[in-house]
Amino acid sequence: MTLLCLKGFSVRRGGKCVLRGVDLSIEAGEVVGLIGPNGAGKTTLMRAALGLIPSEGYSSLAALPARERGRNAAWMPQAREIAWPVRVETLIRLGRTPYLGAGQKLTDADHRAVDRAIGRMDLGDYRQRVATQLSGGEQARVLIARSLAQEAPLLMADEPTAGLDPAHQIATMQSFAALATEGKSVLVSLHDLGMAARHCTRLVILGQGGIAADGPARAVLTPDLIKAAFGISAHLEDTPNGIIFQPLEVLQ
Repeated sequence: MTLLCLKGFSVRRGGKCVLRGVDLSIEAGEVVGLIGPNGAGKTTLMRAALGLIPSEGYSSLAALPARERGRNAAWMPQAREIAWPVRVETLIRLGRTPYLGAGQKLTDADHRAVDRAIGRMDLGDYRQRVATQLSGGEQARVLIARSLAQEAPLLMADEPTAGLDPAHQIATMQSFAALATEGKSVLVSLHDLGMAARHCTRLVILGQGGIAADGPARAVLTPDLIKAAFGISAHLEDTPNGIIFQPLEVLQ
């Protein structure tokens, strides 16, 4: 089942064409890593695909009414400011908003979804804590849990592991992999290419206004493509523990 389809998709920002003619589809059961240098359009692509900023061409999500869109895709933006001093559990419950009518209280199914999200992000001891009093990394985990509580078929996350310690970076990516085994999918933008190589079923490189490469890590993280996209050399190795990708040096 296709969870996101972009056809002839283009975005202009400030009179400049950031993305043009992008064709991209995401099927159920995928963890798609969106990679590329700063300014390549990763955030722009995701926000435009969701209908949050103007675009040209076709996006299957942007074409949906707002409430239906919220039931089909969960969005975790890069900005992580928590403005209100609410309890962690209260904040995570906001992920159930697309399923509630005006004034409607959470059902037992909603509470179970919140509990699952709390468990995935190891936040059981944080339920009653005030979210604004947590560290930056802890707040990031709470916001990921809010998106997970939405239990939409597609999760779109912009740099979700930034600011997390190594253990929680890995745990977050493992949570995304678990979603894929359940038939959901994740589109996640990452700067950590090693993390992307190890945990994503597929990588999409953005560059020069479009998709420079799309496929499994081994096919995408080639010396020529890495040099062209990032201007670096790197070491890629298949090991019994999975793919190891290590950037080495900037190429002149």
